[in-house]
Amino acid sequence: MSRNKKTGLFTGTMIGLSMAISSITYAQDGPIRISYIEPLSGPFANVGDAGLKHFRFAAEKINEEGGILGRDVEIVAMDNKQSPSESVQLVQRSVDQGIHYVTQGNGSNVAGAIIEAVDRNNRRNSDNKVLYLNYAAVDPALTNERCSFYHFRFDAASDIKLEALSNYMKDQEDINKIFLINMDYSHGHFISERMKELVEQRMPGVEVVGDVMHPIGQVRDFSPYISRMQQAGTDTVVTGNWGNDLSLLVRAVDSAGLDVNIYTYYGGGLGSPAAIGPRGEDIIYQVTEWHADVNVDENLEEYEKWFQEFKSRYPEIDWYYHRIYNQMYMLKAAIEKAGDPSDVDAVARALEGMTFESPTGTVTMRAEDHQILQPMYLSVMDTDAKYDADNSGVGFRTVANIPVEQATVGTTCNMRRP
Repeated sequence: MSRNKKTGLFTGTMIGLSMAISSITYAQDGPIRISYIEPLSGPFANVGDAGLKHFRFAAEKINEEGGILGRDVEIVAMDNKQSPSESVQLVQRSVDQGIHYVTQGNGSNVAGAIIEAVDRNNRRNSDNKVLYLNYAAVDPALTNERCSFYHFRFDAASDIKLEALSNYMKDQEDINKIFLINMDYSHGHFISERMKELVEQRMPGVEVVGDVMHPIGQVRDFSPYISRMQQAGTDTVVTGNWGNDLSLLVRAVDSAGLDVNIYTYYGGGLGSPAAIGPRGEDIIYQVTEWHADVNVDENLEEYEKWFQEFKSRYPEIDWYYHRIYNQMYMLKAAIEKAGDPSDVDAVARALEGMTFESPTGTVTMRAEDHQILQPMYLSVMDTDAKYDADNSGVGFRTVANIPVEQATVGTTCNMRRP
């Protein structure tokens, strides 16, 4: 080998070593980074953008309070285009950048792929592990047969939400014919199957007159489905749709003048209230861990200041994801207990079984499956609400407070721990 070649090889090696050392130093002394893996382009870009604003606002508030262990929190936005395969690549990018925390919520199919990618990385790279913080993907399988030590869910799982919904619906005399319409992936399939079981078990005389699955993000005209609802004499719709797939569905119901009550997971934000406006009063229901007018009932002045400040910062959207507040502050407490944000195993053990005093009450991260247990609320659209949603002129009022013990289901998780 010539002297020049040897020199070039030596120089390249030193540059690579210098970059690696700089990366390690940054990871140890720089901000604590969280990869936000969500759609930031395409049909669900509005949902991804809204979540990003929530996380960055929460990070800013934590940083104003001194950060975590004296270090700032930084949210690193990564566009997965709503693709499971793209999300897997972004998990790997996070690992390569020395980021130990990833968060995602839109799409349980995506969540499942992330769990597999995180577990695979953590088996192979014991010195560079990643923790997955799930704020919205609600397929029960994720904390049952697919549960993982490195996955924590901060939203109520779909079976918990249906438990709350069905317990309320069984006492409503105006419910006779239910139409189910959902997105064609694991989350939608679970709602379809479990809701039919709950109707049979708890609602004698009530009939499921329709059960539709449609492609995610591909339907532009929901009117054919609305026609089927009309023909079946539907008086009640149950849907787990979100983003544009919920907004377009609600607009089609409104355009057809269909007289139905719509029970949703996600009817309270991200474009849905604006899609129907005052026409949705006493019609659009949602089951959530929080909504703005909860503060009217519970007198939560400090949290009211929080979401008012968020609204002043981002007038086009509302503070919608209370679970992001819980997630960020529970992560902060876990890292501070562990003492080292890079010790992912220690942080995970600190999160397991954690009890946290949220503005809406005590929440617990169940150790057996890493599913959060929290109070829930069923609310309905109301023009007299103190706070409107989506600048629509209508908000939500609580129709049922659901304590933790009534918003809990068992788990079949058989978790493997390191």
